[in-house]
Amino acid sequence: MKVLYDICAVAHFSALGLLSLYGLHRLWMLAAWSRLDGNPPPHGRTPDAAGFRPKVTVQLPLYNERFVAERLIDAVARLDWPSHSLEIQVLDDSTDDTRDIIAGRASFWRGQGVDISHIARSNRHGYKAGALAEGLTTAKGEFIAVFDADFTPGRDFLRKTIPCFSDPKVGMVQTRWGFRNAEHSFLTAVQALLLGPHFAIEHQVRYSKGLFFNFNGTAGVWRRNAIESAGGWRPDTVTEDLDLSYRAQMAGWRFIYRNDYCVPSELPVTFSAFRVQQQRWAKGSIQTARKILPGLLSRDLPLPVKCEAMAHLLANFCWLIGSIVFLTLYPAVVARVWVGPREMLCLDAPLFLATTVAILTYFFAFLRAEGQERSLHRLIFLPVISIGLAPSIALSVLKGVWSRGGVFDRTPKFGITGRSTLPLQAFLYRNANLPYLLLNLILFCYSLLPLWFAWQRGTWYSLPFFALFPGAFLYVLIQETREALNMRGPFLSPSAMFAKFNPTRNTPHAD
Repeated sequence: MKVLYDICAVAHFSALGLLSLYGLHRLWMLAAWSRLDGNPPPHGRTPDAAGFRPKVTVQLPLYNERFVAERLIDAVARLDWPSHSLEIQVLDDSTDDTRDIIAGRASFWRGQGVDISHIARSNRHGYKAGALAEGLTTAKGEFIAVFDADFTPGRDFLRKTIPCFSDPKVGMVQTRWGFRNAEHSFLTAVQALLLGPHFAIEHQVRYSKGLFFNFNGTAGVWRRNAIESAGGWRPDTVTEDLDLSYRAQMAGWRFIYRNDYCVPSELPVTFSAFRVQQQRWAKGSIQTARKILPGLLSRDLPLPVKCEAMAHLLANFCWLIGSIVFLTLYPAVVARVWVGPREMLCLDAPLFLATTVAILTYFFAFLRAEGQERSLHRLIFLPVISIGLAPSIALSVLKGVWSRGGVFDRTPKFGITGRSTLPLQAFLYRNANLPYLLLNLILFCYSLLPLWFAWQRGTWYSLPFFALFPGAFLYVLIQETREALNMRGPFLSPSAMFAKFNPTRNTPHAD
């Protein structure tokens, strides 16, 4: 048994060492971001340039989006672009009354002189990639704009993005995501915090340094020739946007990122929907890494491009590595029962600084730069959400290692704004969460072991750290149980949940 515990201890600290590399990469991103002079690389023609009004096809891939389909179609139909140069394709894979909603709005806008077609497929072959590819076969546009159901572009979207294509080498323009419901609940606020730096920091750094970055699946425009010359949309990963992005850049196309233009979107308002979204992104990024990296590394590309591509595409392995850290924590604690404060300062403290502190510093810097100091308290709860999600996302990472393609699990959206509750029909779009309830129940019980061990030995200084793990799994269990029981209402923060079950305090139920 001692040998097994020793092996687990080695695995534990090896995994922490790998996580520290991710933390150091976050610090590098921050350093590179801080050196940006505030003048983004040129975007081609100025946004107000006259005379450049090519034919544009706007594709709207939809699947069972009864709550937001009408809002999206109306927003796109109002785009400020010459009517003879604008085509709208609603790529509809729906199996519910969304199809009727789309048909009604398409008919209305056709009556207003808008060139809009409703392309309804009888199956979901290829999922989103299949729908986009099928629409492309009949698209009339030289440029292809794509919007998911939860986005609402401003009227000037095409006027701000299309001029960037005056350089014939530009293959794609990506805009920044905004989050219209970031303050709906603690969950949406945390998601905005997690996603915000991806655009404000990562995209800006990669674009400014000439590194590869990705189309985010929506709120962007492609040159049609870039899609076709790179091999088109393919369903062999569940992140078709990431896959095509790398293939196009490897084919020599240049991408532009517009951090100065924001398109509002809606964040998932249920924990299960958030989990499903993260699982798909994690699985798809690993599938893309398997597919793309061998060819990318063998090409004559600058070393920084190759290194950053590896860091980008393999980043979701951190969920798996983090799960290994947790699963080996108890045997590592038992194996190192002799360890005192001096040894911890030599090994444990540096690894902690290079992982948790480095990552939290990254988000802290983002919040300060965005003027969101009032949201700094949410940083405390990032480890809770990350620990609670890690095992389920780690399973998706493993699926990405061993499988190709798979079911494209869409993230349901409900047209939520403010702190409004879910609509009554939301239960129709409920994600399956029973397996994850059972998984987190088992992990919660297991996570009590190091806490019990430290309590028995009287190592009081370690109790707060060890308590973080059962606290995280218990929190996820409660939230997923509430959803399984169809309890409608805002997602509770840890502090609000404590207040709700503690009648002696009078604290709001959502941060």
